[in-house]
Amino acid sequence: MSADRHGHTHRLDLADATVREWDATVVAADPEQGIVLDRSAFYPGGGGQPPDEGVLLWGGVRTRIAGTRRGDELYLLPVEGDPLPPPGTAVRGALDDERRTALMRTHSGLHVLTGVVLRDFGAKVTGGNMEPLTARMDFDLAEVPADFKDRVAEAVNAEITADRPIVVRTLPREEAYAIPDLIRTATDLLPPDIEQVRIVDVVGLDLQADGGTHVASTAMVGRVEVVKMENKGRGFRRLRVRIV
Repeated sequence: MSADRHGHTHRLDLADATVREWDATVVAADPEQGIVLDRSAFYPGGGGQPPDEGVLLWGGVRTRIAGTRRGDELYLLPVEGDPLPPPGTAVRGALDDERRTALMRTHSGLHVLTGVVLRDFGAKVTGGNMEPLTARMDFDLAEVPADFKDRVAEAVNAEITADRPIVVRTLPREEAYAIPDLIRTATDLLPPDIEQVRIVDVVGLDLQADGGTHVASTAMVGRVEVVKMENKGRGFRRLRVRIV
């Protein structure tokens, strides 16, 4: 199976996160399972990034997509009550641009954050989650200085202002695993059957395996506010951030 496919679906989002509209053909449609397309730019969710939302347009009909489900196929989940396009139907897919762009900015901002915390404090990520323009990240960090939150915010925004390119590429698994700190979480979550590893490189700051969508440079993130730091016990620190 090609690295850019999920079942019968060619995933456009993996190669080009700027795609917002595209033409596709319905492969399958089931009220219980969802809709399968031959081509899709809907990010299915994963790595803390929620799935995209949007619409399918066909024959004068509008089917709203509220989420996705991953199994043997990549299923698009329509809003309850919306019509399903029959298999073989030509459709025009369109993402919710505001939501996708906000999630791209947020995800890239978190890569800057994790790069700064690893570089300046030697701490890896233990968990995290994001919504459009808000997020939390947990770090394996037993002790922090009193001004930790402010120092992190200052360093993160300096890296954003530096306008570092953000580059996505794919490497063979063996080559990727030779890169120090490529797996940025405290636990390696990459399935053992993955032969090609997708890499997101915030050039000069952060390099890690990642399947999400990103902006093209750190300057496109905006400004990151570190809203709160929480002590979660057992040496874990949680940072809550907002993108503005």
